[in-house]
Amino acid sequence: VQLVESGGGLVQAGGSLRLSCVASGSIFSIAAMGWYRQAPGKQRELVARIGNGGSTNYADSVKGRFTISRNNAKNTVYLQMNSLKHEDTAVYYCSASTLGDAYVYWGQGTQVTVSS
Repeated sequence: VQLVESGGGLVQAGGSLRLSCVASGSIFSIAAMGWYRQAPGKQRELVARIGNGGSTNYADSVKGRFTISRNNAKNTVYLQMNSLKHEDTAVYYCSASTLGDAYVYWGQGTQVTVSS
């Protein structure tokens, strides 16, 4: 499975960005897709995740501000980020996992920088 992210960039606090991630390859094996982020000096953390059936879960820090969605016909997952804060600054990684997280695939990452 190959994952290619796009949509990162520089935005002012309070602004919005939308990240996209296109999956290719053995996509039939994917059970869930998600977004993680890693800020400098910190561990990678889950931002949002969506299952094949559409179930979602979010980190508490982004609930009400971020929305994850999935277009199965386009093999694409999106992360709409609104009301961005400086602390959202990080490299955002797309992930795709097989059933039970037996295998997890990662994209190359896209930088999101929120200026305060």
